[in-house]
Amino acid sequence: MKHTASRGWLLTAAAMLVAALVAAPANGATPAIPGVDEIVSSPNLTQVAHLDKTGPFASSTNSDWAFQGHYAYGGNYNGFAVYDIRNPKAPTVATQVLCPGSQNDISISGNLLFLGTDSQRSNDSCDNVASTTAAPGERWEGIKIFDISDPRTPQYLKSVKTDCGSHTQTLVPGKRHDPNLYLYISSYNLTGADQPNCALPHDKISIIKVPKRNPTAATVVAAPVLFPDGGYGGGTGQSPTTGCHDITVYAEKDLAAGACMGDGVLFDISKRTAPRVITTVRDTVNFSFWHSATFNNSGTKVVFTDELGGGGAATCNPTIGPDRGADAVYDIVRGKKLVFGSYFKIPRTNADTENCVAHNGSLIPVPGRDIMVQAWYQGGISVWDFTNSRHPRELAYWERGPISATQFIGGGSWSAYWYNGFIYSNDIAKGVDVLELKDPRTAVAKHFRTDVFNAQTQDNFLRW
Repeated sequence: MKHTASRGWLLTAAAMLVAALVAAPANGATPAIPGVDEIVSSPNLTQVAHLDKTGPFASSTNSDWAFQGHYAYGGNYNGFAVYDIRNPKAPTVATQVLCPGSQNDISISGNLLFLGTDSQRSNDSCDNVASTTAAPGERWEGIKIFDISDPRTPQYLKSVKTDCGSHTQTLVPGKRHDPNLYLYISSYNLTGADQPNCALPHDKISIIKVPKRNPTAATVVAAPVLFPDGGYGGGTGQSPTTGCHDITVYAEKDLAAGACMGDGVLFDISKRTAPRVITTVRDTVNFSFWHSATFNNSGTKVVFTDELGGGGAATCNPTIGPDRGADAVYDIVRGKKLVFGSYFKIPRTNADTENCVAHNGSLIPVPGRDIMVQAWYQGGISVWDFTNSRHPRELAYWERGPISATQFIGGGSWSAYWYNGFIYSNDIAKGVDVLELKDPRTAVAKHFRTDVFNAQTQDNFLRW
């Protein structure tokens, strides 16, 4: 794409850049911790809309996002909500689908929505309760498939049971002439003991094949063992590998990056049903739990996140420091090896009553630069540049003060993603926030549009 800019726009952009630099804390000083529910931000990142959680979702955890057309689909432990975002500054709730189950991670392709359940339920319908020893039911967990031909009236089509459920899921397009979709189902067992539907060792993923023309024929077609040697055995403050937490694919390049608890992994996925481990990395000093992965647009880097404390601890403070509960930037070098570049963590101190750690984010489409927006739970939302793998830097931030100043209460942004010119955040406790980034360094991103966005299914934004 070729873009031109007027002299007036350039003057405005220059003024914004000066304002951002002037507003930065002097001498590296840390901004004061905001008060309860107080919103603070850099001048280039502002909130333009907010929707409170409502109805059956009001008291339940908000989770991950997927987007298609003029709709955003937000996961919640009680189901999923569909938001009409034709006007991003005035979003509305189009519908809510009550379908309880932990995580309720979402992926979308065409008229199909895939909903992942990672808690044992009494059956595979949306009219279910948690399975217990006294009333086990079917002990079902896995993937539910919905028809969203009409986004305002999703129709439940089919379920697919998977071992250990679906903590996260990754939609993988078939290769050329392959009429199927695939789902890589990531799940794990941290109990150290066998569980119903989740026996150890669980060093595998489940792969579901979904025929596009007959989605009700979806089924598990493979369950490859990724760690035949058992993976990392764990250590003090570090998780053992008993599965993967999250896998991100760059299908065009036949690559995937796995955040697999105790291991960071690079996969060859040229054969969709038989991913092959290319290389693994471990950080036995600073990483506790390899949580998620994001490629840069050229597929030459991976950002891994460390979910220290499982997302339920105060880790953005001087006691924990800048290298734990952080991002780690790795370069993919010749031979497709992963070479560590640096850590990145938000440069602000949070209160001891706030859960804060690196969590879900996505690239912002800026050609020639590696820039992403990322959620940090109650640490808020950060926009940062990792073009220089060894010297990443923050460009913008937005955060809401603690839910409580006196007691620890979990909340904050679960996922913050860029979609067609705006940032959408699904706040665990508060609801939906829409943010607008106005910065000359990212202004070109406003021109890029896509019809569908699944964070764990990356493609080349230069082809949008």
